[in-house]
Amino acid sequence: MATNLKNLSEHSNANMVDISAAKFGIVVSEWNDQITEALYSGAIQTLIENGAKKENIIRKQVPGSFELILGGQWLAQQEEIDAVICLGCVIQGETRHFDFICDAVAQGIKDVNLKYNKPVVFGVLTTDDLKQALDRAGGKHGNKGDEAAFTAIKMVGF
Repeated sequence: MATNLKNLSEHSNANMVDISAAKFGIVVSEWNDQITEALYSGAIQTLIENGAKKENIIRKQVPGSFELILGGQWLAQQEEIDAVICLGCVIQGETRHFDFICDAVAQGIKDVNLKYNKPVVFGVLTTDDLKQALDRAGGKHGNKGDEAAFTAIKMVGF
């Protein structure tokens, strides 16, 4: 979905389920923390506004987006957790490092979904520059954290 065609924070609450008893794990990358903290704020706010209880939300920090994979797996393997949200931000630099990290994180999070048969949501921004990241972390394109939380809610109710 192109964010210039749809705001990341706009979602229909139709078909939302009761998540008052659901437990959510959120893994947040410390790298690019200006962005990831904004993503976290959006995710937690969306979960609570839609019925999640704060005591049923577990937050864990990892150093960077690459570590979201293992952090997500550690949370997903806990039976009581119904869904995991992985929040990170990778900004294009001068080297191909960006490509390797983005591909590995996407594939790794996909693998954790399938391994644990549990929603593990990809809430990772992959942008060309800081401005694009800010635009997607509460700026003019909404907040990818909101979108990730809505995805987790809908998948818990699947």
